[in-house]
Amino acid sequence: MTKITGKAQTIKEPLIAPYSRRNCVFFTIKIEQENGDDENSYWETLVYEEKIQSFMIKNNEDLIMVNPIQNPKNYKSHLVVDSKVSSGTFNNPSPKFEALLKQYDIKSTGLFGFNKSLRYTEAIIELGEEITVAGICEWKSLDKPIPGYSYSKIASLKSNQKQKLIITDLPKERIIRKS
Repeated sequence: MTKITGKAQTIKEPLIAPYSRRNCVFFTIKIEQENGDDENSYWETLVYEEKIQSFMIKNNEDLIMVNPIQNPKNYKSHLVVDSKVSSGTFNNPSPKFEALLKQYDIKSTGLFGFNKSLRYTEAIIELGEEITVAGICEWKSLDKPIPGYSYSKIASLKSNQKQKLIITDLPKERIIRKS
């Protein structure tokens, strides 16, 4: 198992995070609604979305390719939440949050026009963000050249049936303490 820390770079068009609208290679979002009464309230997940694409890690002058797959999922991730927003009875949703809810066909008000208690979290790996990825390292021959990379082979982090890729944007100091 090899662990690499470096800056995230895209191989193709980047993903765009739904709320923050930032370019990224990976994002997860969750929209939840509070249900129940004061004593027995709970948060129900209305939307959970996770999108990831193949990307590179730049470590000094070295490039390492990472090829996560969503189905079947070949990675585990732990991302820092970058954006949080909520609404409730006396807390109107911002126009930006309202637009996001509309995108997922969620109404911010209930039967009598009162605001629903909703919360949203977004975690992303932004282009240029320092991340750490662990996986099985192997050399891969390139079918097509990569702009700015003049070699015919590249190091690649992959998974197998016993070991998944591990992807995180936790600060390096926190990773060392948790290990």
